[in-house]
Amino acid sequence: MENLANVISVVLGNLLGYDLLIFFFAAGALYCYLFARRLSDKLHKSLNHTVFLPEYVLNKTTIAPASELDLIDSRKQANGYYSVFVNMTGIFPLLGILGTVIALIPMVSDIENMQQNFFVALTSTFWGLIFAIIFKFLDGLLSARIEENSNNIALYLQRNKDKVEEAS
Repeated sequence: MENLANVISVVLGNLLGYDLLIFFFAAGALYCYLFARRLSDKLHKSLNHTVFLPEYVLNKTTIAPASELDLIDSRKQANGYYSVFVNMTGIFPLLGILGTVIALIPMVSDIENMQQNFFVALTSTFWGLIFAIIFKFLDGLLSARIEENSNNIALYLQRNKDKVEEAS
C-alpha cells in the first residue's frame, strides 16, 4: 500500500514538472487536429456536390460550383494545420525519451534516491508514448480525409479545365 502511495505521489508530482510540458504539447496537437479536421470536413462538404454528382445532374440542378480559389485556399489551410499536427505527433516519443534522460541524469550522483528518479523517468516515457499512440490513431483518421480532398480537388480542377477547353 505504501508503494502505491509512493507511485501516485511521484505521478502527481511529475504532472506539475516536466510532464506538464508534454500535456501542453498534447493540447497544441489536439488544437491543430481539430482545426485540420474542421477545415477538411468543410472542404469535403463543399466538394461533395460538385465532384460526386454526374455532370448531367449538375446541369439540371442549381448547385453553385465552388470557387477554385476558395477550394485551393481551404486545402492549403487544412494541409497547413495537418502538417503541424503530424510534426507535433512525431515529437511525443522524443519528449518521453527526453524526460527519461532528464530524470536519469541525477541518478549518477544520488544513488539513495534512485527509485524516485526512476519513477520520474518512467512517467515521462509513459505520457510521451500514450499521446503518441492517441495522436497516431487520430492521424490515421485525418490523413485519409486530407488525401481524399486532394484527389477530389484535382478531379474538380480537371473537369473545369476540360469544360473551358470544350468551350474554346
